[in-house]
Amino acid sequence: MAVQSIPTSKARRSRLIIGSVLIALGLLMFLLFAREAEPGQTAKFGMNLASSAALLIPDLVVPVQASLYLLCFIVVFLGAFQMARGVRSSGTLFGIVAFAFVAAFLIWATRGKSLSLIGMLSSSLVRATPIALAALCGVISERAAVVNIGIEGIMLISAQVSVVAATLTHSLFAGLLFGVLAGGAVAAFHALLSIRFKVDQIVSGVAINIFATGATSFISSKYLQHQSILLNDSGTFPIIQIPLLSKIPILGPIFFENNLVVYLMILIVVVMHVVLYYTPWGLRTRAVGEHPKAADTLGVNVYLVRYVNVIIGGLIAGLGGVYFTLGSVGRFDEAMTAGKGFIGLAAMIFGNWNPFGAFASSLIFGFADSLQVKMQILSVPIPSSFLGMAPYIVTMIVLTGVVGRAIPPAADGEPYEKQ
Repeated sequence: MAVQSIPTSKARRSRLIIGSVLIALGLLMFLLFAREAEPGQTAKFGMNLASSAALLIPDLVVPVQASLYLLCFIVVFLGAFQMARGVRSSGTLFGIVAFAFVAAFLIWATRGKSLSLIGMLSSSLVRATPIALAALCGVISERAAVVNIGIEGIMLISAQVSVVAATLTHSLFAGLLFGVLAGGAVAAFHALLSIRFKVDQIVSGVAINIFATGATSFISSKYLQHQSILLNDSGTFPIIQIPLLSKIPILGPIFFENNLVVYLMILIVVVMHVVLYYTPWGLRTRAVGEHPKAADTLGVNVYLVRYVNVIIGGLIAGLGGVYFTLGSVGRFDEAMTAGKGFIGLAAMIFGNWNPFGAFASSLIFGFADSLQVKMQILSVPIPSSFLGMAPYIVTMIVLTGVVGRAIPPAADGEPYEKQ
């Protein structure tokens, strides 16, 4: 006689809790969004950019009341289904619920108005660029078991070096080169402290952040603010439209009409994934991150692998710093990185130390950043200070959900002593 498997009380309790939370969320969406909708109201989402070369398509016009009712019903139904039977893929469940909540919020905020949806998505990719580069720096470093908390400081130094170099040489490419090299130099110092002298990696990274904040602020107030034309006026990289691809509706304006830094970021994501998972160097890197002693026994130079990966990570973070100046505003301002290095570390964890995962996670944070800007333009009845907190709130929510579940490399953060 076959014995039927009975769900454990712990699994059943978890299912009931998640289902109850989803039902409560659906009801909250109704109270906050759907209840305020009026019959006949519409929300218009622009599907084209005025400056884009893409083929024009009709804008998306959504009936507000019916759409909000439907989205609330979907969330409540998923909650009830979760309580009754459970959904096998929790990632799919939370993805659908998150999409429904964001869609409901956008429809509510845009009721009776118009919002450029493609413009917001394009802005999300641009705003995700420094976060993705910071996350990729963390991925390549921690895959070799070296924690780099100093990404924020590396980007800040690189941002200042790049704008000064570009202004003095009158060349954006020279600024790009010096900014990237500055990031590599700071990372090399961090590698020396962490690998050669076995300084606590967290302490070393924090020291870099503190030094970078103080040094760049001093140089900015002492020199750049008073001689901005000579030292702090670099200009920015122009938008590059990729032939044919930029004409694709929706995808063209988002992915194929950007500046050089954005394209380099996308290229680095692909190259890093290939290197980590399909080359001998990537195999050595992952071996050093998981079990350095075994890798050393097989003839892998653990110290060399760690040095090279940390320095490469610094070069990538340096490119992230270049984004803030040459890729965005064309000048340096104090503390202009605004915590993007730390958000990049959160994206790295959420992406499970995988290049594509880190990139996808960065898009979430970039979307949150872009969303708060658009909501201020739409004058939604939410204080601007709360809207400005959106990217950091998303960071805390993401970390709350993944801490304890995401598994870092086994030797991450541990110094290695050759026997």
